[in-house]
Amino acid sequence: MINGKKVVLVGCGAVGTSFIYSAINQGLAQNYVLIDVFRDVAEGNVMDLTDAHAVLPNPFSSIKVGEYSDCKDADVIVITAGRPQKPGETRLEMVADNARIMKGIATEIKNSGFNGITVIASNPVDVLTHVYQVVTGFDNSKVISSGTTLDSSRLRKLLGEKLKVNPRSVKAYLLGEHGDSSVAIWSRSVVMGKTIQEYLDEGKITKQELDEVKSEAVHMAYKIIEKKRATFYGIGACLTRIVKSVLNDEKSSLMVGAYLSGQYGNSDLYISVPCIVGANGIEQIIEWNLSKEELAGLTNSCNQLKEVFSVAKEAIQ
Repeated sequence: MINGKKVVLVGCGAVGTSFIYSAINQGLAQNYVLIDVFRDVAEGNVMDLTDAHAVLPNPFSSIKVGEYSDCKDADVIVITAGRPQKPGETRLEMVADNARIMKGIATEIKNSGFNGITVIASNPVDVLTHVYQVVTGFDNSKVISSGTTLDSSRLRKLLGEKLKVNPRSVKAYLLGEHGDSSVAIWSRSVVMGKTIQEYLDEGKITKQELDEVKSEAVHMAYKIIEKKRATFYGIGACLTRIVKSVLNDEKSSLMVGAYLSGQYGNSDLYISVPCIVGANGIEQIIEWNLSKEELAGLTNSCNQLKEVFSVAKEAIQ
């Protein structure tokens, strides 16, 4: 258990509350603060969550409704606020509305005197993380996008199902945008110590099946939204994983959105690449030697995000 740590959640919708529920079950911190534009929603969630306190395996000290002034001494702020993705809508199509919402949140947090780590899951997450960093002026390394943590988790699940292996034994990754232009890095994927190329050579899986797995992982959100209007349990667990690495100073390797300044031949944007995450946020960006096809796909994803960020930037001026 981590004594004395404080986590602030901004946005008490399904994603935010899924994160908090996951966090309190894992004993992530001792103090939680919930902020929402609709105070009654935050208050209702505090009441609901504290109902579980007596039976939790990892008790916490406090959970309360707060104001942005509560951010000042927080260790980590998690932002999930924004309007939800509509059925059939891409994450990038939400950009103007949510960019304006993020600007307001970023201004309030900066004015609070906050000096910790921010983890953002509001969509389109790579673009909005960049908006937040520009508005606050915070160090790039202290501002983290949840990026393709969830996408890569989906890829691991689906590949594990195809090969009949527990997903925890699968190392597979989607780089780039948290969305349609992400790239499967099969050259770096390993299952039970064997490379994907070995599975291909042995006939255990085909190139077509890999393409299908990648496509399903990338488009999984659309299927979930069509059936239940939103996705939240998976991203809630992924946010907990990222924040845990920060609070425990794990220095774990995670697929999160980071600010590039020349890595992979790209710069001036947030996009998902392998990173070391610890108490100081993104402590290192790991540069893999990608195949020409993989690098071209990542650069294409970067170019798309830059184009959309220009729309977001115009919306907040």
